[in-house]
Amino acid sequence: MKHKKREKESVFKNKRRGFTLLEVLVAMALLSISLAAIFELFSADLRGIAKSDDYSHAVIMAESKMRKILDDDTLGERSWTESTDDGYRIDAVVSSTASERTENLQVKLLEINLTVSWIKDSKDHTLNLKTVKMVNKQI
Repeated sequence: MKHKKREKESVFKNKRRGFTLLEVLVAMALLSISLAAIFELFSADLRGIAKSDDYSHAVIMAESKMRKILDDDTLGERSWTESTDDGYRIDAVVSSTASERTENLQVKLLEINLTVSWIKDSKDHTLNLKTVKMVNKQI
């Protein structure tokens, strides 16, 4: 008789060692919610990387164009627009600035405004660079 009682106790103890179906379903639900949040973070990071790549390309183009403008010894007041094969538009404006401060000097200041524009995912993006160059006055 004691032997049968021990068997019943051991049978009941063995039944409680596993997980119930409800516990497994709750664990799966929590796991799927956390995985969905992690995947959303990764996709947001990928969008950010793509956007920063476009801006990096625009900065490289703008700096290159700005160097060419600054190296021009015959630079004068003017404006122009260029388009690239990869969809970027470069607008440059060179104008005189601080004329009242340089009127008694042999030099004048030219302000250079450079704007790079592009369209990505049906949104307009722009990058602006601005600097000043000192040139000799034409007598």
